[in-house]
Amino acid sequence: MALIVQKYGGTSVGTVERIQAVVKRVIHTVQAGNSVVMVVSAMGKSTDGLVKLASEISDSPSRREMDMLLATGEQVSMALVSMALQEAGQPAISLTGAQVGIITEANHTRARILNIETTRLKKHLQEGKVIVVAGFQGVSNTEDLEITTLGRGGSDTSAVALAAALKADFCEIYTDVPGILTTDPRLVPEAQLMAEITSDEMLELASLGAKVLHPRAVEIAKNYGVPLVVRSSWTDEPGTWVKSPVPQPRSIEGLELARPVDGVEFDLDQAKVALLRVPDRPGVASRLFGDIANNQLDVDLIIQSIHEGNSNDISFTVTKDSLNRAESVSSAILPALGMSESEESSVLVETAIAKVSISGAGMIGRPGVAAQMFSALADAGVNIQMISTSEVKVSCVVDAAMCEVAIATLQKQFELTTAPVSPTKPTVLDDKPVRGVALDLKQARLAIRHVPDRPGMAAGIFKLLADNTISVDMIIQSQRCRNVNDTMTRDIAFTVAQMDAEAARKVLEGVQASMGFGEVVVDDSIAKVSIVGSGMIGHPGTAAKMFDALFKEGINIQMIATSEIKVSCLVADADAIKALKAVHEAFQLSGKTLTKVPA
Repeated sequence: MALIVQKYGGTSVGTVERIQAVVKRVIHTVQAGNSVVMVVSAMGKSTDGLVKLASEISDSPSRREMDMLLATGEQVSMALVSMALQEAGQPAISLTGAQVGIITEANHTRARILNIETTRLKKHLQEGKVIVVAGFQGVSNTEDLEITTLGRGGSDTSAVALAAALKADFCEIYTDVPGILTTDPRLVPEAQLMAEITSDEMLELASLGAKVLHPRAVEIAKNYGVPLVVRSSWTDEPGTWVKSPVPQPRSIEGLELARPVDGVEFDLDQAKVALLRVPDRPGVASRLFGDIANNQLDVDLIIQSIHEGNSNDISFTVTKDSLNRAESVSSAILPALGMSESEESSVLVETAIAKVSISGAGMIGRPGVAAQMFSALADAGVNIQMISTSEVKVSCVVDAAMCEVAIATLQKQFELTTAPVSPTKPTVLDDKPVRGVALDLKQARLAIRHVPDRPGMAAGIFKLLADNTISVDMIIQSQRCRNVNDTMTRDIAFTVAQMDAEAARKVLEGVQASMGFGEVVVDDSIAKVSIVGSGMIGHPGTAAKMFDALFKEGINIQMIATSEIKVSCLVADADAIKALKAVHEAFQLSGKTLTKVPA
């Protein structure tokens, strides 16, 4: 007999008829000899209705009272589902987050789970009852009993956390699509179902706006090794399994306050190639990386900075034994772009570099982790040459001579006892280099001009943002240095959620004079299209294929950033849907079966 946690979203319990359909599925699971804990969301769009009611009462309601209000949505669902189960002859009991014993931070509207007391749950399970839990909520402690909510995706988080605490055999997430698809079926109906996906791939896709699973839920599943499957509420299709490596044993105490960084990685076999002042027009990245792929050169980091006038810079890293060929290809492309050395375009190479990275699923939603890394390196006198970020890893290119200092500094900063390692190859499920394509339409880009090129500048900027609870996504530091008033400077650009853009601008302009950088420019007319796949490593030309697909549609790439399993490009928001469809088709991810999402 298996212990199964099942989570049903708002669409799945949106009407009485749908509740009754869910009940039939649960009873079938119980009759097969399993014990079931259900986690339910608020019915349909009822949470939106509660938010609207609050806005009609107050322009700025307190976060505590919003938690009291919003927690009622899930309580309606749990009671109705429990009634329906009892009516069908299945013993059941509904429990709030407080009654279950979900203890959280005292942080209203966005609390993290600290612990789950499972005694009452186990008692009801032994009595043969189906337990119906209100998702999205908990309680601050057993004394004050302050109701808290977990923020967006909170029911997913509740379900996987319960599965971890109960050591459930697996957790099923029921939703309105048949599983994890290669892209959003609302935008590309030809998107295809994946039978399985790694937790690292899922973390990247979830963080890029894929709405099927929240990153916090995936983080818990990865940290505690919870077998996780995403399935449709409307069919019996097998869904998509999210595969996690076997984790190190962890205490359930501090469940969502796990150490944000699990390890430090370093790579001394890196060389950098930078093309400066290349034309800012469609096709440049496609031509460059297409030629590199034709020479069977595998590229690691790729960074394209923001444009300056009609040109921008592209830099990338390769292994040292590939440097000569990479430099030759880069130099040969200049005439093809209509450029020459006399026109101030140039190819720069550097071999004395190292890549140092921090990694850990606990970074998700913690805006201060990257800033901690930058600050620690700055305090140790380590200057950062390149930055690449993803949800679960931050990588910095530094002088090779400073690699050991950087490693020791980061080990100490994040209190790590495990030895630093060379980069490990991610888990690969099949031979496809790209498993999914994602589009984020809710980001804005900020560019900070003329940042003094010295240790501590990036640290100061991103710590300031973190202190103001502003999470940063892509971070690009230009390779071109300019002399401004006898100070060598670089530009830094980054993306944030659109709703945080104005706050970020005001915060930065408040320290503009003291930190000595130039103007701060905001652009919210951008979109980010990304490819994700653990199989990218060892597949030269993957990024080139993406760039070529955009070029063929006449789409200009405004910024590029990569990690080991992700390539992201910023494009104009007017080109967003066209870009997504072009890239999805380029990697042959479309099929003949159309996926329809219920209203």
